Amino acid sequence: MFATFMEVLDTTVVNVSLPHIAGSLSASVDEASWALTSYLVANAIVLPMTGWLASVFGRKRMLIAAVFGFTAASFLCGLAPSLSMLILFRVIQGATGGALQPLSQAVMLEAFPPQDRGKAMAFWGLGIVVAPMLGPVLGGWLTDNLSWRWVFYINLPVGAASILMTRLFVFDPPYLRRANRGIDYWGIGLLAVGIGALQVMLDKGQEDDWFGSHWIALLAVLAVAGLVLFVVHELRSRNPVVNLRVLKDRTYSAGVFLMTMLGFVLYGSMVLLPLFLQTLLGYPALEAGVAMAPRGLGSFLMMPLVGTVLGRFDPRKVLAVGLVGASWSLYALSKLSLEAGYWDIFWPQFIQGAALAMLFVPLTTATMDPIPREEMGNATSLFNLMRNVGGSMGIACASTYLYRRQQFHTFLLGAHVSAYSPATQNFRSGMESTMMAHGSSAPRAASQSLATLWGMVQQQASMLSFVDTFVALALVFLLVLPLLFVLKRPRQRGAAVIAH
Repeated sequence: MFATFMEVLDTTVVNVSLPHIAGSLSASVDEASWALTSYLVANAIVLPMTGWLASVFGRKRMLIAAVFGFTAASFLCGLAPSLSMLILFRVIQGATGGALQPLSQAVMLEAFPPQDRGKAMAFWGLGIVVAPMLGPVLGGWLTDNLSWRWVFYINLPVGAASILMTRLFVFDPPYLRRANRGIDYWGIGLLAVGIGALQVMLDKGQEDDWFGSHWIALLAVLAVAGLVLFVVHELRSRNPVVNLRVLKDRTYSAGVFLMTMLGFVLYGSMVLLPLFLQTLLGYPALEAGVAMAPRGLGSFLMMPLVGTVLGRFDPRKVLAVGLVGASWSLYALSKLSLEAGYWDIFWPQFIQGAALAMLFVPLTTATMDPIPREEMGNATSLFNLMRNVGGSMGIACASTYLYRRQQFHTFLLGAHVSAYSPATQNFRSGMESTMMAHGSSAPRAASQSLATLWGMVQQQASMLSFVDTFVALALVFLLVLPLLFVLKRPRQRGAAVIAH
């Protein structure tokens, strides 16, 4: 869990520091954002290959190498003298970090008997759920009080502790033998092109107006062509780098899709709330991060409980409660207004965190239940890849939908602000009279009143766009509820009840 926590934390902790990184390295914020994109691309390419890499080099050896590489790359990122060097070290960090989640998850699933996997996944899942929420708070505090370089240095003690504990307590199971088989060069190449192009497209699409940009259109073509050819090649290959045949099991494939949607909504909503707090309610970055802490608190308190009692209940029923609870929390956030106070934000987030615990733990245990132990590493690689891809899609879709709805509401509200409207005339005349009484000239007062009125229209349009986007994300959770009927009841449920 240490390794996973460190890696997931790094996907969000750097975001707050981007303006400081840009200023320190004499770059624009847009240029500095490649420090985020390069990490995500390298991470996404390596993630699905993790099971294959573990079978070639050995799981324990691979895990230690990945943690060491990630920790060393973090140290080099902190020392980076220029933006180009920082991006290079972030690529190394992302490539080594991509193996951490699936490897550690596979180790946890194999180390515990089926009846105890819920508890194990609950503890391990704390890192997955809490780290993205802690990232902005920790990143803001380190940047404000020390330097942006400490955002990377903070990984050193965590990485050292992870390596030490892995050497002492993690061992390769006897059935996991290092394979002497050919290397699937075509599979690796097509995977790198397809996933890499998809990740860059999702990360930069909104910024470059999506398919209005030839660059984004080219990336879309590369992503589709690369991934289609990759799937065809892997299904025909004798030694595939990613064994896609595991998706033939309906429980596993349904679970992977549900995890994709969970990543979609989780990361999409995580982008929305800080924007709402900072742009509309005027929260500073650090305070916005602190205001988001209740979600992590809800997960932190609920996950151990879910893991303990999961064996007594059908995981599908727990998943249904979690989906409905998470959907309700997003709907509650859509009811916020410009006068929202701290507790109006606290309770929906707290309930959402608790609901996510009821989603992540049973979904992982139910999805992995039919997978043979020999395929666990490959299965966890695909599972984690699709959560990350879903997260990238969620961020891209939420940002785009928010922007488009803001345009729509600005046009709609602006159409009702007419120079001939009595309400508009009364507002402007009252404001102009006040400003002229304080010494402003008539032309200046008229211009200022018009600018204030336009600002109010934009603010209300922005608020309405956040409402629409939260409602849309809430509907996503409800729409995937029928997939729970596709999942099979875990075979080990009876053993779990006896054990408890």
